[in-house]
Amino acid sequence: MDKLRFSLWIVLAGLAYYLYIAWQIDYPPPKVAATSAVAQPSATADLLPPLPSSGATSAPAVPNADAPPPIATPAPAATPAAANPAAQRITVRTDVYNIELSTQGGELLRAELVKYPLDKDQPGKQVVLLDNTSDRYFYARSGLRSADEKSAPTHQALYQAEASSFQLQDGQDTLSVPLVWTNGGVTVTKMYTFKRGSYAIDLKYLIDNKSANEWSAASYVQLARNQPVVESSMLHAESYAYFGPAVYTGQKIQKLKLTDEDYKNFTATYTDGWIASMQHHFVVASLPDVGKSYDFRLNIDTPQQFTLMYRGPLVPIAAGASGELHETLFIGPKLQSHLTAIRDRLDLVADYGWLHTVAKPLFIVLNAVHSYIGNWGWSIILVTLLIKALFYKLTASSGKSMAKMREMAPRLKAMQDRYKDDREALGRATMEFYKREKINPLASCLPTLVQMPIWMAFYWVILNSAEMRQAPFIGYLTDLSSKDPYFILPIILGVANFMQFRLNPAPADPVQAKVMMLMPVLMTGMMAFFPSGLALYWITNTGLSILQQWHINRTVAAETATAKKT
Repeated sequence: MDKLRFSLWIVLAGLAYYLYIAWQIDYPPPKVAATSAVAQPSATADLLPPLPSSGATSAPAVPNADAPPPIATPAPAATPAAANPAAQRITVRTDVYNIELSTQGGELLRAELVKYPLDKDQPGKQVVLLDNTSDRYFYARSGLRSADEKSAPTHQALYQAEASSFQLQDGQDTLSVPLVWTNGGVTVTKMYTFKRGSYAIDLKYLIDNKSANEWSAASYVQLARNQPVVESSMLHAESYAYFGPAVYTGQKIQKLKLTDEDYKNFTATYTDGWIASMQHHFVVASLPDVGKSYDFRLNIDTPQQFTLMYRGPLVPIAAGASGELHETLFIGPKLQSHLTAIRDRLDLVADYGWLHTVAKPLFIVLNAVHSYIGNWGWSIILVTLLIKALFYKLTASSGKSMAKMREMAPRLKAMQDRYKDDREALGRATMEFYKREKINPLASCLPTLVQMPIWMAFYWVILNSAEMRQAPFIGYLTDLSSKDPYFILPIILGVANFMQFRLNPAPADPVQAKVMMLMPVLMTGMMAFFPSGLALYWITNTGLSILQQWHINRTVAAETATAKKT
């Protein structure tokens, strides 16, 4: 049994190592571009194939999957706001946003989340998602393309705005920002609508065709980003979260890793799909209308620079008629209640990795408990109690086997001394002893293997749930999604692991015993850089296991003593 337990620890250590290697392969640190200057995305490059003529408006524009059209290579350009001297910046203030957009294309240049500070110690410095600084750009471009290359309000077109600033006033639930473009009798009003307390932005194109001819247009959105280099580090657990473009196919979310050769020329056509640029706790996504077929494309300039886009089908507007096209933008934290309210399955951007099927139900339970308690730390403790109760019978049988092993340790030691020169005889005698005393040598391994997915799911939930970002517990623990700044929880966990080790039967081999004694130290070192919420879960689970094993040991000892008397 001792060798089996020792082998299990070796297997678990090897599994952890290979998981780390696999992680490094799946999420390698982005390579640094060789050039010293960062190229801005082109303001003129059209990365989707030309639209068909107006005579083919009944069919959506779908690229040929067998022979995808070439991707135009973006050339360095100035920031969009400066590309046209007549373009103006417009500021928008709501209860959740500080937004800047340009009258050139109605392009979103900057989005600051006023309720989300970068650090609790710097409350005046908020998270900025969209940005247009020279060394770090992130744009959300949108516009209309017309058939036959006719004039249309693309992201290069110049709009007219009725004001240079807009603000959501007290008592006001929505704020609309209209931008107007007119050409040849066609008037397009690009309308951004912001809602109080919401990170969803409605984008509508109100088209009024007063020309003598039919006018057709297709809407498109481009997310262009020069993302910073994020190197994976044990010192920063959040660096393991996925950072980059993703697309929803209508059935599943697909992360488009910029270093993966398979996505160099990514093109696809989906119905009910959407695009997103993901990062830890936050996301920028664009969602077209449901029930329509859209063309999707990814253009990779460098391992840090990409443009992810989609374009819809042509929509004809008859002469003298009006029409409307619609998109939904989401720029904000990955709050799952907000995401699911906007679009079904949008909550998949809360990336729980390959353990999503376990982590998602775990988050639902945690969130339900938090809705009553109001503190994520106490919610973690209570859910750990519930999980412990769920596995109580399984761990109780395991604990009873270990308690019997502990009581029988002197007899096993005597047996080992008796057959020390005959390992085959020792093996037979040991198995007969286990059978006679009704001891299952594998009982202690099964609960560990069963609970490992839950431990890992807890890690992903605590690390990647925006709801727990900067969530306080008690005292100095002000952020359960980051490491304990004073390493108090890891030390407590190490002590708890040592106490648990003392309750279990000690390995007969002195070398194995020394290795097992090192496990609390290794656990402390590992948890020192993991989210403090995970350490809180592990401390609670270990503490409950100690109480359970202590009770079982006393019960088995009493039963053994009674059996000896009789």
